[in-house]
Amino acid sequence: MSWRELTLTVNGRRLSGRAEPRTTLADFLRDELGLTGTHLGCEHGVCGACTLLMDGATVRSCLIFAVQAEGHELETVEGMAAPDGRLHPIQEAFSLEHGLQCGFCTPGVLMSVRELLHENPDPTEQEIRTWLSGNLCRCTGYQNIVAAVRRASTMLRDGA
Repeated sequence: MSWRELTLTVNGRRLSGRAEPRTTLADFLRDELGLTGTHLGCEHGVCGACTLLMDGATVRSCLIFAVQAEGHELETVEGMAAPDGRLHPIQEAFSLEHGLQCGFCTPGVLMSVRELLHENPDPTEQEIRTWLSGNLCRCTGYQNIVAAVRRASTMLRDGA
């Protein structure tokens, strides 16, 4: 096996570890860097549980090799809260609107919402539902998730 030393920028920090060229980014983050907020569901890019931001755009980390992430800015769910532990407005809105149940899909949903609200600060309900169509949640009917996104949108526009 040919291991490779990798240094990635994750949540604004330079982190290093070792990986085989075939190691997925999701596995590298979880197993080598200890960032277990990125969840693995289907491992085929369908469920969205492993969604994170690469250079500000959502990607399925189960479909990307860790070596492909070198030189890119990554943001995982662990990077959303402030250093003092204060929740990001999106996280706060999900808490206030009960936008999660078991929580398995939540990290991927939060990262998708982060990109959505960056691209479109005031999405309609249909735009929210379309944007989140790549994130599967088996526990909710998405009603509270949509309400949470709408509330987060308002909170962010109001400077929360």
